[in-house]
Amino acid sequence: MNRQDSAQPFIRLLEIMDQLRENCPWDKEQTFESIRNLSIEEVYEMADAIIQKKYSDLKKELGDLLLHIVFYSRIAEEQQLFSITDVIESINTKLVFRHPHVFGNTDVKGSPEIVKQNWEELKKKEGNKTVLGGVPSSLPALIKANRVQEKVRAVGFDWDDRRQVWDKVAEELSELKNEIETMDKEKIEMEFGDLFFSLVNAARLYHIDPETALERTNRKFIKRFNYLEEQTIKKGLSLKNMTLKEMDEIWEEAKKFD
Repeated sequence: MNRQDSAQPFIRLLEIMDQLRENCPWDKEQTFESIRNLSIEEVYEMADAIIQKKYSDLKKELGDLLLHIVFYSRIAEEQQLFSITDVIESINTKLVFRHPHVFGNTDVKGSPEIVKQNWEELKKKEGNKTVLGGVPSSLPALIKANRVQEKVRAVGFDWDDRRQVWDKVAEELSELKNEIETMDKEKIEMEFGDLFFSLVNAARLYHIDPETALERTNRKFIKRFNYLEEQTIKKGLSLKNMTLKEMDEIWEEAKKFD
């Protein structure tokens, strides 16, 4: 693809945003804060399109995200904070700086792990003075746990053998079972957290994204339960009046359609 072909549509998008900001009553009154939640929603819609492999939808959602980037940049330009050019130049500079093995003379011997380690060291030079300083506090807990573990791995804080993690999972499960006997809600919550964290660690070590894995299970459960509900209605029954055994029979049927 000729990169010049992308320039004109992007310029057109900037021109459209200029017109919207000047002439549309809704667009004129938007602020950083007012579109923040909309941006978060767009990211989740993009994530849905990826996990469902709906690539036509993904194209649309990426367009929506691009619009938001242009929107924020236009608001910033009005306030003389920065422009869309500054945004693009900033990421260009960052990417070149953080990839000395591509744009410089650093040898990573074809290892993605060495690339990640170098990445973290370079980020610290940019201003992230601690290993975990760049982890956003507002990240969802499951994603944050995975991100934290990835970052500490980059500086060597990790298991020597990934099979060792299962002893940790077993240990945390045992501690949870012990605390459940005490009926102390705060301690039980803490042990649940430790168990979840160890399971995220295990998933990471086996190259499984825990967020994606859990979301696939969510969708699978919803699909099966919807089938259970549909079949129940067809038979003129009510879930509330059925036994667990009766529901389980239909649930087993639903598995055939996974």
